Amino acid sequence: MTDWPGGLVIAAPNSGAGKTTVTLGLLRALRDRGLVVQPFKNGPDYIDTAFHGLAAGRPSFNLDSWAMDQSLMDAVRHQADGADLVIAEGSMGLYDGTSKAGRRGRGSSAEMARICGWPVVLVLNVEGQAQSAAAVALGFARHPDAPPLAGVILNNVAGARHEVMVREEMARLDIPVLAALPRRSDLSLPERHLGLVQADEHPRLEALIARLGAFVRDHADLAALIGAARSAGPPPAGAWPLPPAQRIALARDVAFSFVYRHLLEGWRRAGAEVLPFSPLDDQAPDPSADLVWLPGGYPELHTGRLAAAETFLSGLRRHAQTKPVHGECGGYMVLGEALVDASGTSHRMAGLLGLVTSYQVRRLHLGYRRATLVAPMPGHAPGTALRGHEFHYSSILAQPDAPLARATDASGNPVQETGSTRGHVSGSFFHLIATEGAAT
Repeated sequence: MTDWPGGLVIAAPNSGAGKTTVTLGLLRALRDRGLVVQPFKNGPDYIDTAFHGLAAGRPSFNLDSWAMDQSLMDAVRHQADGADLVIAEGSMGLYDGTSKAGRRGRGSSAEMARICGWPVVLVLNVEGQAQSAAAVALGFARHPDAPPLAGVILNNVAGARHEVMVREEMARLDIPVLAALPRRSDLSLPERHLGLVQADEHPRLEALIARLGAFVRDHADLAALIGAARSAGPPPAGAWPLPPAQRIALARDVAFSFVYRHLLEGWRRAGAEVLPFSPLDDQAPDPSADLVWLPGGYPELHTGRLAAAETFLSGLRRHAQTKPVHGECGGYMVLGEALVDASGTSHRMAGLLGLVTSYQVRRLHLGYRRATLVAPMPGHAPGTALRGHEFHYSSILAQPDAPLARATDASGNPVQETGSTRGHVSGSFFHLIATEGAAT
C-alpha cells in the first residue's frame, strides 16, 4: 500500500473502564469487515498483546515511551507497514505515567498518541452517571497535554433513556459519540493477580472474541471510527534489540510466557535461532544452545510440577556448568533454591542461585525499573543501563549471591530487587524492555 495507515488509541480515564474488551471487540469487528488491523499496546503489558493477536490475526507489539528510545519505538511502529489501520490500546488512565520523566518520556498513553499522531478514543464507563460523563470527556480533551480526541465510546449503558441523556450532553459539548455499548456481564474476561488470565489458558477465547466483535459491530459507528484514524506518517528506520546469543533456548509455556515480542523480533531479524522448550512438560533446554533464557510468568501456580520436572532441572543444571543461563522474575525464582507457595509449602527449585521467594505473604512490587549492571548479563556488559518493568507479588526470603545490578524505580529511588549472579547464572525481577546504553 502507498499510504501509511492511520491509527486510533483506545484509552480511558482509569483502569477498569473496559479498554481491553472494547479493543478486542473493535479489532475483531474491523477484521470481520475485511480490514488488516495492526494492534499495539502502550506500556509494559505482557498479557493483553496475546489477546490482541488472536482478535486481529496479526501479532501485537508493546510501545513504551519511557523504556524505549525513539529508534526502537520507530522500529516497532514499522510493524504497521501493510496494514489498513492501527488500533493501540492504552494503559491505566490516559495521562497516567511516571512522576519523573528523566531522559525519556513519562510513558503515558497520551504521550504515545502524540508521538505517533494517533487520535484518542476515550472509553467512558457511564454506569452511575449521565450528563457528568460529558464533563469528564471535556476535561480530558482540554488537558494541556491532550492529543486530538476522536470521540468517546460509552460503556455500560443502562438503557435507551440513559443513552439519550449522555448523547445529548456530548452533542452540546461537541464531543462525538462513536459507540454506545449496553451493559453485558457475559462478555467479561477472567482475571487473576497479575491481570487477565492468559490467552493460552482460556478454553473458549475465540468464541468470546467473536461475540465481542459482533457486539461492537452492532453498537459502534465503524465508519466514523475508521474515518477518525490519523497518523504522524511512516516512522524513520529504527533499530531492533540485538540478541544476547546466536542459539537461544527459550522456556515457553503457561508458566513462562512473559517475554516482549519486540525482543524476539529483534533476535530473529539479527539471525538468532530461538529454540522453545516447555519446563511444565519436563523438557530440557536444547544442549546445543548458547544461552538458556527463562522468562517470567506464573511458576507460583505450578510449583509442584516444576519441582518434579527432573529432566528440565537436570538439563538446566548441566547447561549452567559451562554456558550462561538467565531468568526474569518467575524465571529468576525458578533458578533459586526454593519457592514457597501461597499455602506455605516450600518447593525445591533449580538451586543455581541462592534466591528463596515466597507467596505466603503477598506483597506487590510494581513499576518501571532502571538497572545499571554491576556484573555481566547475557548480551550486556557491566556498566550497561537497562530499562524494564517489575510486577509480582512475591517476597524475598533470601538473596545471598552477588548483585547483578543497581536498580532504581522510575523516580530514581533505590529498590532491593538487584538481581543475582553466580558463575554462568544470572537473574532479576525486572523484565528487560530496552538497553539505555553505557552508564555515565
